[in-house]
Amino acid sequence: MGGVTKSGLEERKAQLCNLPQLGAWPRQKPPTADPPAKRHNAPMNPAALPPTVLAIFSAQGLRKHYGAATVVNDLSFHIAPGECLGVIGPNGAGKTTTIRMCLGLTVPDAGSVSYYPSGPHGPLLQMPQDALAIKARLGIVSQFDSLDPDFSCAENLLVFGRYFGLRDAVIRERIPRLLEFAALTHKADAKLSELSGGMKRRLSLARALVNDPQLLMLDEPTTGLDPQARHLMWERLQRLVQQGKSILLTTHFMDEAERLCNRLLVLDHGRKMTEGTPRELIAQNLEPDVVEVYGNGALALADSPLKALAARTEVSGETVFFYTQDAKRLLAALTDFPQLRTLHRPANLEDLFLKLTGRQIREDA
Repeated sequence: MGGVTKSGLEERKAQLCNLPQLGAWPRQKPPTADPPAKRHNAPMNPAALPPTVLAIFSAQGLRKHYGAATVVNDLSFHIAPGECLGVIGPNGAGKTTTIRMCLGLTVPDAGSVSYYPSGPHGPLLQMPQDALAIKARLGIVSQFDSLDPDFSCAENLLVFGRYFGLRDAVIRERIPRLLEFAALTHKADAKLSELSGGMKRRLSLARALVNDPQLLMLDEPTTGLDPQARHLMWERLQRLVQQGKSILLTTHFMDEAERLCNRLLVLDHGRKMTEGTPRELIAQNLEPDVVEVYGNGALALADSPLKALAARTEVSGETVFFYTQDAKRLLAALTDFPQLRTLHRPANLEDLFLKLTGRQIREDA
């Protein structure tokens, strides 16, 4: 352990678990009431949101440059209570930088980040002036686990709860419910070395809920998980939305975005390409039917007379994609090529993603 003795680890563990509440943020009561906000009491501009939306979080005109590179370019969005907003885009699109600006970890070159704990007509909190008050109401799951390997599952929750100024009695009362929510009750006393990757991600989610946040920010929370672990994570996130929590989610999994998100932002090169519900975006940007053709000789069909039977065609590797309003005539014509394999399916979010951002691998991917 790099020169740290067992007695040293035990001493550190005792310090963190038994000393008065300590943490990166000032001691404060759990955020059950709105804090004074004399400096920021302007309600949200009604023109910034649809009339029926009561936003809990808003980012307006965010910009961030690193040298000559523009990472985020005039990005605006809002999140409503009980809504899951998904942010999708290729590597380097600006997703993680956007999350960091929302958390106050990266200072934007322009724009504002606002939080409305009581809706658009209540007190306004803004980054960075009210960073501590905003963070007290957030739950965060980053791309990479930051759990403490020296502690058990329950101890990780206890120590993290103290960073919010919560009393030990309050945290200990919450721990059984959080472990049950994460399907980790049987692992309460287990160390991280005894957990699978999926268990660690669920523990990170449980830890993000220890302060009972109104808004969760999740940066690719299911990356690296097997299908069973991903589906269990999805079920837990859906349950949180049903309970009224708001979620800002970045992901590379299009099925995850379609399953979990009420609305989606598609980012590329730091700009918002489009925004809407998954079904709306598919209907607005894509033909309804897709026919994939692959096998020996498939690529020749991309410039054959069959091309006229589709609204557009694309080639990726050894597969030709035909996008069409009605696949019947195309499928009938493909019967003349029995050596080829075909897949007929409805258009999906992955088709949308590739249409808007391209199929080529980026140099920084």
